[in-house]
Amino acid sequence: MKTRDMNRDWIATAATLNSALPYLQRYDGAIVVIKLGGHAMGSDEAMESFARDVVLMRQVGVNPVVVHGGGPMINAMLGKLDIQSEFVNGKRVTDKATVEVVEMVLSGLVNKRIVQAINDQGGSAVGLSGKDAGLMVCDQTDASLGFVGTPAEMNPKILHDLFSHDVIPVIAPLGAGCDGETFNVNGDTAAGAIASALKADRLLLLTDVSGVKNAAGEVVTELKAGQIREMTREGTIAGGMIPKTETALDALHSGVRAVVILDGRAPNAVLLELFTEHGAGSLIRPD
Repeated sequence: MKTRDMNRDWIATAATLNSALPYLQRYDGAIVVIKLGGHAMGSDEAMESFARDVVLMRQVGVNPVVVHGGGPMINAMLGKLDIQSEFVNGKRVTDKATVEVVEMVLSGLVNKRIVQAINDQGGSAVGLSGKDAGLMVCDQTDASLGFVGTPAEMNPKILHDLFSHDVIPVIAPLGAGCDGETFNVNGDTAAGAIASALKADRLLLLTDVSGVKNAAGEVVTELKAGQIREMTREGTIAGGMIPKTETALDALHSGVRAVVILDGRAPNAVLLELFTEHGAGSLIRPD
C-alpha cells in the first residue's frame, strides 16, 4: 500500500484545473489560429512543449490551426546553396531560385518538423501549404520583390474537413498565383488571412516580445482597435510591431473575434492565454 501526503503543489495544480473549467467550456468547438515563429521554433524542448499544448487544445474541443514561419531556416539553406539575395527597401527579392528554396524549406523541413512534434505528443497533424486545395490564392505584392504574394482569395473548406476528423492543420505560408506560380507570403499575413477566412474565435501571434507596450514600456493587456491606430500614429507602436498590429486590425475587420500578441518564449503561453483569467499577452478587440 502506498501513502502520500497532500502538498501545496498538488493543491495548486488542482485549483488551476478547477479554475480553467469556464474557459474550457468557452472555447469548446472554437477555431484558434496560431502563428508559430521565433523562440518556440528554436529548440527541440520548446517545440515539444508547444506541440503538447496544441494537442491538449484539440483534446478539450478546440480546433487549432498552426501557421508557421521559417526565415532563419531559409537563410541558412540559401547560404548552404550559395544563393545570393538582393534587397529592395530592406525586403528580400524572391527570384525563381529563391522561391524554390523557400518552398523546399517551409513545406518540407519546417512543416514536417512541426507535424512530427504534434504527432509525437499523441495528436493527429497534417502538413499543407496555401497551395493545397486552393486554400490561398495570391496576387503578386510588388513586381520589384519577385515571387512575394498577398492573399487575394481564400478557400478554407479543406480546413473544415480536417476539423471534422479531429486533425490539426499545420500550414506553410505559401500561396499559388492565378498562373500556377508559387508565392512566398509573410507568415503573420498568411495567419491573418486564414483566421479571417475561418472567422476564427482567436488569432494568436506568438512573438519574441511580451506584447504591445505603451509609452512607458509597460505591456498593455487589453486594447481596442482604435487604440492601436492611435498608438501607431503617436509612434508608440513602431518597428516590427507595426506589421503584427496591422495584421491584427485586418483580421478584426474581417470577422475574427479577437487577436492576441503574446510572448512565445513563455512556457505554455497558448494555454495561459486561453484557459486562465489573466491571459498571457495583449488582447486586441474590435471597437
